[in-house]
Amino acid sequence: MAVDPRFNMTIERDASNAEIDAGLRSHMLKVYNLMALGVGVTGLICFFVATNMALLQALMPISFVFLLASIGVGWFAPKVIMSKSMGAAQGMFWAYAALLALGIAPMVAMYLNTNPMIVARAFLISAGMFAGASLVGYTTKKNLSGMAQFMMMAMIGLFILMLVNIFLGSTLLSLGVSFAMVILLAGMTAYETQEIKSMYLSAPSEEVARRLGIMGALQLYSSFVIMFIHVLNILGIMNSDD
Repeated sequence: MAVDPRFNMTIERDASNAEIDAGLRSHMLKVYNLMALGVGVTGLICFFVATNMALLQALMPISFVFLLASIGVGWFAPKVIMSKSMGAAQGMFWAYAALLALGIAPMVAMYLNTNPMIVARAFLISAGMFAGASLVGYTTKKNLSGMAQFMMMAMIGLFILMLVNIFLGSTLLSLGVSFAMVILLAGMTAYETQEIKSMYLSAPSEEVARRLGIMGALQLYSSFVIMFIHVLNILGIMNSDD
């Protein structure tokens, strides 16, 4: 009995789609695991600083140096990750994570020493928002790239406001900026997740996919940690008014 060739084509297409889906799930799991390890390292650094008062006092005046250094590493990270050795690519991720962790450690450590429950609440809120935003980015069919351009411009504007507020010292402005940043970072998380998924599906080789995974983990790590800092700032301001 003759078999309709379209039947075999359907089976092959379904098998191919299943293989792609399995590969994508494995890729995303690796991205999330690397990102989670980065967050874990940040937590350990903050805890270490919080339990060493001399180190905390030494880091407080120069924390901005580590923040600026992390921005510099983040700027060069894409080129290194995509063109240098795999060891160098991994090194860029951990260098960025360590520098950002040292930059925010004094702020987090101060809350850990005074009101650790605020830190726990900020982490849980950030984790919930991150998970929800990332799920939206993974499942949505809408192209988020146009929205991402607007959000990036808005974040640059808010960053300038943050610098201005260093001199103004306005609590209300700080609160407003943090609320806006949290919303924008949730949107960026959705976009970054969609982009990670898209880049994997278009990666020409397994090695390129691995490099893109490191890049994606770096982006998600950055969005989560900065979101956490702004949530912590919101809770800290609101708690001080109680």
